[in-house]
Amino acid sequence: MRQKNAGIWHEYTWSDMWGLVEDVANGLLALGVQPGDRVSIHAEDRPEWVILDLATVAVRGTTVGVHPANPVPEVEHVLGDAGPVVHLAENEEQFDKVTELDRNLIAGLRTIIFVEPLGMIGKEDDRLLFWDNLLELGRDYRTANPQALANRMAEARDDDVATFVYTSGTTGQPKGAMLTNANVQYCIDTIVNAENRVPGSPLSHKDQVLVYLPLCLVVERVFSTWTLVGAGPALNFAESVDTVYESLHEIQPTVFFAVPRIWEKLHAGAMIRANDASRFKRWFLKFGQFLGRRVGRIKIAHGGNHTFASRIYYAIGWVLVFRSLRERLGLRWCRYAVSGGGPIAPEVLEYFIGIGVPVFEMYVMTENSAIATLNFDGRMELGTVGEPFPGTDFRIDEGTGEIQMKHDGVFSGYWNMPGQTAEAFTDDGWLKTGDVGEWVDGTHVRILDRTMNMILTSDGKKISPSVIENSLKASPFVKEAMVIGDGREYLVALIGIEFDTVGGWATRQGLSYSSYRDLAEQPEVIGLVEQAVKETNGRHSELENVGQFRLLPKELDHEDGELTATHKLKRDSMMDAYGDLVEEMY
Repeated sequence: MRQKNAGIWHEYTWSDMWGLVEDVANGLLALGVQPGDRVSIHAEDRPEWVILDLATVAVRGTTVGVHPANPVPEVEHVLGDAGPVVHLAENEEQFDKVTELDRNLIAGLRTIIFVEPLGMIGKEDDRLLFWDNLLELGRDYRTANPQALANRMAEARDDDVATFVYTSGTTGQPKGAMLTNANVQYCIDTIVNAENRVPGSPLSHKDQVLVYLPLCLVVERVFSTWTLVGAGPALNFAESVDTVYESLHEIQPTVFFAVPRIWEKLHAGAMIRANDASRFKRWFLKFGQFLGRRVGRIKIAHGGNHTFASRIYYAIGWVLVFRSLRERLGLRWCRYAVSGGGPIAPEVLEYFIGIGVPVFEMYVMTENSAIATLNFDGRMELGTVGEPFPGTDFRIDEGTGEIQMKHDGVFSGYWNMPGQTAEAFTDDGWLKTGDVGEWVDGTHVRILDRTMNMILTSDGKKISPSVIENSLKASPFVKEAMVIGDGREYLVALIGIEFDTVGGWATRQGLSYSSYRDLAEQPEVIGLVEQAVKETNGRHSELENVGQFRLLPKELDHEDGELTATHKLKRDSMMDAYGDLVEEMY
């Protein structure tokens, strides 16, 4: 692993890491952690997160990740629900969130570990323990009990719950999905150990992975911790999610997973740079984009494979544009990339495939350990999430269109929620995903939307809002979009601008503004977004056209309840906050 501190990358060898895992695991034994006890982690991505996670599983405990951006009410819900006995609060900010909670709510919490001492001096709490002191405690315990850890690990069972992964909470309070050792092993066997998953060669210790999404999310655990133990690539921790683009450029990972928002931002950045360049460079980049579109469309038409013509176009593009462009994007050496966690506009994927970044869209969710479908190398179908993994029982309900599945990675249920667990499965034991899908050519799957989000217009037409929303977000000037129209005669949209991108455009146009709201109210900016709406309408049928739109007066925020911690729209909250704007459009 590598972590950057004060501009210097610090490395952990496998020997370093295993020694630390043993020290921490013995420290947990010294603290009295028993099989089934929960150990919660509230921190940004860092080596200590992975080390404590593995140490917790080693002593047959259960890791509970808390999203680092969670405000106090959400921390209260997760800790109150999970009932941890040990909690890692990374720094003073995260520690203060715990001290605001009612001690009776977290009565079982005996120890609070902190990693960064800055600001912690003088804090009075009998539960506090510094990370270095935990390591020392573990070393002392191992000296006195040399076989204790090995004995505990030898008792591990397939049905031990390895982790609680809390859902995003788009429709209510987050639920703790329980993933067992067997679920995790199935994930590793399916994604990491199976052959022909990664173009070129299997994942190995030669690969570089950038860790930047919160480790409390199952998909980040898959592509970092579980990939690490399954195949051995080096994990490189971004300094923060805000520096991911700088870290990409510095690390140049060979394997890269990103949610649609990251791909959209990278795409928008490339488009803006092309428009901002000098006349000669702009012509050069526009020519490169032309070649990229040709390559992308040819490859997509052939399942992601090159043809003789696409190789010629790509060779020209590589010399002129693609090599330097991929270097700037941080994807020069990327041989395998994945988009998942939500729908993405096909135009964005076409762009990256065209410049030589093999992006494979997949379908993931917490409850199936991120194992469902993938666009396999050589069998890509753009606009779909690919084919079900081999060994996955997969079906689409004929009546509702809901995707349902069975495999050994399906979770064991929601913690403390037997009713919701029962509702998550059909009577014959299939996981109900809550997503509406359809078959394409009988092999690939297209996700239409969440069951609850599907729009039924006044004339009975079923429409997927996410398809239109992602088409809007393909514009570099659009950050958020929410399409509304259930029971209405036509569709409308609430749109949030990409503040930095639109701000740069406004400056070049000689427009002055003082705030986000001021910028969003400029007639020229409204006209700019109107053009993006017209382009989107041109890609869809008339019934799927956006009739009117309004620009949001502020940037959406997790703490204001408009977004989940994973930046998904909370539609009910949005309607509560901006219902007047919606009604105005009708």
